[in-house]
Amino acid sequence: MRVVTLLAALLSGVIGLAAPAASQEQRGALQTITPTFRSGVEMVMVAAVVRDQKGRLVRALKREQFQVLDRGEIRQIKEFRPDAAPVSVAMLFDASGSMSIASKVEAAKQAADDILAWLEVGRDEFALFAFDTRLEEVQAFSSQQSDLRGKLNEVAPFGMTSLHDAIAETARRVAARGNAHRAVVVLTDGIDTSSRLTAAQVAGIASAIDVPVYILAVVSPLDHPGLAASLTANPPSPLAGDLASLAAWTGGGLFISSKAEDSLMAAREIVSELRHQYLIAFEPGRQPGWHPLEIRVRDRKLMVRARSGYVAAAPR
Repeated sequence: MRVVTLLAALLSGVIGLAAPAASQEQRGALQTITPTFRSGVEMVMVAAVVRDQKGRLVRALKREQFQVLDRGEIRQIKEFRPDAAPVSVAMLFDASGSMSIASKVEAAKQAADDILAWLEVGRDEFALFAFDTRLEEVQAFSSQQSDLRGKLNEVAPFGMTSLHDAIAETARRVAARGNAHRAVVVLTDGIDTSSRLTAAQVAGIASAIDVPVYILAVVSPLDHPGLAASLTANPPSPLAGDLASLAAWTGGGLFISSKAEDSLMAAREIVSELRHQYLIAFEPGRQPGWHPLEIRVRDRKLMVRARSGYVAAAPR
């Protein structure tokens, strides 16, 4: 595999999560931020997903039903797009040695194929990356599913795992694509053994560039909470903590799969969310640094999921 190192700019721009109980690590990272938006020059674009109390996507909301809070202050929505648009998906495949246990790699390949089945040939684009301690572009972005399906068979598990580093680098590559509806979908067992970045740092990076991260964790039935065969009432670590938080702070989600039906359902949910995001744009705040965001709808019975914040530069 080709070694891909994280760029110095990426490392210097690492952001911690801007929660009230931010860790020392996160606060320190905020001091080394590389600003990405300049007040009065660029717009901040946020992709938001809205669901009702039964978990169903809500697709017919209007601009006036949304509210953007930037550091607690209401921002005027300058642009609003509720369109169902083409999507860009980078599938990030865990090729570490732990994936060879209990046929996890085959389950992950099946999950990748399920996602492809929900994407539209000639309209959506997708790429395949694989990682252990290194990141490799197995298939560049393409709108032809046959290109990617053949490449899946080339992925074989070997080595240690740099999961967090691989997510951060893949998110950066997805951010360079033209489609506003975009995401990284990680197919993994959730084990990280050698990353330099923490899950919190990766969440900050992906959130700042508005790339949601969806994690589809393949586990055995013994580790799947809620199943009769499960030995635990809660998701196994780190799925219960770091990875779940990483996905949530970027506006993505965590799915756990121990059987074929789980991956089918996850694939449908992920692609449906991406295709029916609301795109909201507003002017960035004047104060430089990390700006925590909250996207609301006036109907408090509805639930909104979006990225956790952005980085603003000092005014020119």
